[in-house]
Amino acid sequence: MNRKPRVVIIGGGTGLPVLLRGLKKYPLDLTAIVTVADDGGSSGRLREELNIPPPGDIRNVLAALSDVEPLVEEMFQHRFKTSNELSGHSLGNLILAAMTSITGDFVHAIQEMSKVLNVNGRVLPAAEKSVVLHAEMEDGSIVSGESKIPYSGKKIKKVFLTPEKVSPLSETIEAIRDADLIIIGPGSLYTSILPNLLVPSVGKEVCRSHAKKLYICNLMTQAGETLDYRASDHVQAIFDHMAEPCLDLILVNHEEIPEDIQERYEEERAKPVYYDRDRLVEQGLEVLQGEIVSLEKGAIRHNTNEVAKKIYQLIVNDIMKN
Repeated sequence: MNRKPRVVIIGGGTGLPVLLRGLKKYPLDLTAIVTVADDGGSSGRLREELNIPPPGDIRNVLAALSDVEPLVEEMFQHRFKTSNELSGHSLGNLILAAMTSITGDFVHAIQEMSKVLNVNGRVLPAAEKSVVLHAEMEDGSIVSGESKIPYSGKKIKKVFLTPEKVSPLSETIEAIRDADLIIIGPGSLYTSILPNLLVPSVGKEVCRSHAKKLYICNLMTQAGETLDYRASDHVQAIFDHMAEPCLDLILVNHEEIPEDIQERYEEERAKPVYYDRDRLVEQGLEVLQGEIVSLEKGAIRHNTNEVAKKIYQLIVNDIMKN
């Protein structure tokens, strides 16, 4: 292999950093494309007060890809718990906001922070500026705001962005076109994954790309977004928003989740995602399965090392040989 395989990972939320912590250990040319639709918490406050893209998801990805002393990463991720205006803000968000003010450009700020944190790969926002995510519900009502959508109590029909003419970065389009593998997910389907693909040109370039496209399916359903969704329902939602099939493979969990953990998640109206293999095959996908669950303090997460190993095996044994 004369060069590192080029891998583009698209997503946001808590799922993307988990995946990247495993992938950065392998000889890969990584590019993370991260949503800028977040409008809650510290990110939402900075977005509104300073008129900058929300830094939270970007911060988490930078931390995941960083190669610094653990204390430096801990400091970057530190969240203030005070009774004043600092309360709820993470130091990394504030640093990114300050760097944006100094450089005059959010993307430049990310690049400079990548140097400071010795980031293994590139981190790119999905769009050049903040976007607002809206959801049309099955009853025809519209809910606006990424942080509000999961709490509407209604079933989502589709999501869309404003402004409609927001542009992706040229580096983002170039990375997608040059990729050997494009990974979508894991993450909240409607509020972390689709906001990236709905940026004009990003979704189209993913669909047009000759790279293999792998969807990492969520381990659990999510109330307010994917209640009672099977794996094929996740895939179909992506196809419907892209207006065409745009995935080649899906990675699903084949490991039994302990009943006591499932019972805890039932309180959140969440349950393990059932993968309906026959329907996935009908949708044109190759199904990859594995025991990819990690239980951290009773929380269900993807096992970063197992998922990364499966992806690297796929790259070496299949993608780079063809």
